[in-house]
Amino acid sequence: MRRSPGLSVRLKLTLSYAGFLMVAGTLLLAVVWVFLLRYVPEVTSTGGGFVVPDRSSPQPAFIPNRSDLERAFVPKAAIALGCMLLFGLVGGWILAGRMLAPLNRITRATRQATTGSLSHRIQMEGRNDEFRQLADDFDAMLARLEAHVAEQQRFAANASHELRTPLTITQTLLEVARNEPTRNVDELIDRLHHVNARAIDLTEALLMLSRADQQAFARGAVDLSLAAEEATETLLPLAEKRGTTIETSGDQALTTGSQALLLQMTTNLVHNAIVHNLPESGAVWVRTGAHRAGVVLTVESTGEKLTPQLVATLVEPFQRGNQRIRTDHAGIGLGLAIVQSIVKAHDGTLTLTPRPEGGLVVSVVLPSATG
Repeated sequence: MRRSPGLSVRLKLTLSYAGFLMVAGTLLLAVVWVFLLRYVPEVTSTGGGFVVPDRSSPQPAFIPNRSDLERAFVPKAAIALGCMLLFGLVGGWILAGRMLAPLNRITRATRQATTGSLSHRIQMEGRNDEFRQLADDFDAMLARLEAHVAEQQRFAANASHELRTPLTITQTLLEVARNEPTRNVDELIDRLHHVNARAIDLTEALLMLSRADQQAFARGAVDLSLAAEEATETLLPLAEKRGTTIETSGDQALTTGSQALLLQMTTNLVHNAIVHNLPESGAVWVRTGAHRAGVVLTVESTGEKLTPQLVATLVEPFQRGNQRIRTDHAGIGLGLAIVQSIVKAHDGTLTLTPRPEGGLVVSVVLPSATG
């Protein structure tokens, strides 16, 4: 936005300080003037005053009238006001400069941030006040922005790599088909179909992740217990194929949000618990409930033992965990990343805890629909 030039804040503060000092000085002189007038008689004479004989002194006493007081007081008052104005301007300019020095540091840091540099910090010293609180909040904002930009750069690099992989495989298969006309066409079509399906899944996952991050969805009442039942019924054939049992229990858990996104969140958690489970005789427990903090969805699964360090990285995009079981249903590494984005978009919290005997416990806490 283009703005017309105006007075600087320092000059405005200087004029304000000087103006306040002038008003205070004028009021003080006015009080003095009124106080003096009470003791000056309103008598006019040619000499400006009159003489009263003093019996205790050989010399007569001279008592001034108001005209004499005006001639003596007004010039001195004008000089005093002029000195006050000069002192107010000079002192106000210096004082305003000292007061605005922290704001100037914040302004320079802001301009530096607009150029794309997010690594610098203000780190303002001194005791806590409004300027230092603003500087600390600005430093915290820069830290969050720097972390977000770094995360987006990693995500873009990983997404490019993941999208490039199926395209490279497709190109290789087509080149093989061109160079070997006698190759089995059905096998080639099956492999191309598999690679294309993976690319489509990845693209849809990226769109889902973007939609959750932008919070571009309509909100309504959602029961997580119903979402858990629907997700369980949908993934039951996959669980039976892998020999994994699923148990669903819990009470009604009403929250506010997107029905489609929360169902996707629940489906991702249950799917993740099934495909990253024991090779056989695995188990998944899906529970819902409500308490003071909000509504809770918990998905607990058996599996191999996971370290806390590995669990802390599982929500990163395209992170599957090298120690977790890899199968054809292992996904594209965006399941928990999408879950985290959906949870954040609904003002909730996501907690991942490794089970001591092996496996993972994932808890989602969302605000209750009843407040």
